Amino acid sequence: MATQQVELVAVDHEVWSGEAEVVNARTLEGEIGILPGHAPLLGVLAEGHVVRIGVSEGEEIRVAVHGGFLSVTDDGVQILAERAELSDDIDVSRARRAYDEHKDADEDDAEGRSAFLRAQARLDAAGETVDH
Repeated sequence: MATQQVELVAVDHEVWSGEAEVVNARTLEGEIGILPGHAPLLGVLAEGHVVRIGVSEGEEIRVAVHGGFLSVTDDGVQILAERAELSDDIDVSRARRAYDEHKDADEDDAEGRSAFLRAQARLDAAGETVDH
C-alpha cells in the first residue's frame, strides 16, 4: 500500500514523524480518514480525541491529542497539536484519577470539562475502556 509522510508535533516537542498508510482524526466537522493522495485541507482538531496513524497493516500508533490543527498538502499530513501524548507515554492510573475527578463536569465548567476530555483521550489512546 502507498504511504504518506506524517508529522505530529505538540507545542513543545515533536511527537512522531514517519511514513504512514492512513491517518484518522476527529475534527470539528467530524471524523476524517486520510489516505495518500488526499485532497488538500485544513481542519481544526476536536479537543480530547485520539489520532490513529496506521503505519503498516495491523500496526497503529495512537496519540491522545488535545486541540490543534491538521493540514494535508502534497507533501503529506502535518498535525500541530496544543498537547499530544503517545499511548506508550500515558500514565493510565493518573489519567483514570483525572477522569473520575472530572467526569461530572458540565458545560459551564470549561476547565473541568477540558480536563475530563484530556483524561478520556488519554485512556482511549492507552486502550482503556471509558464511557463516552
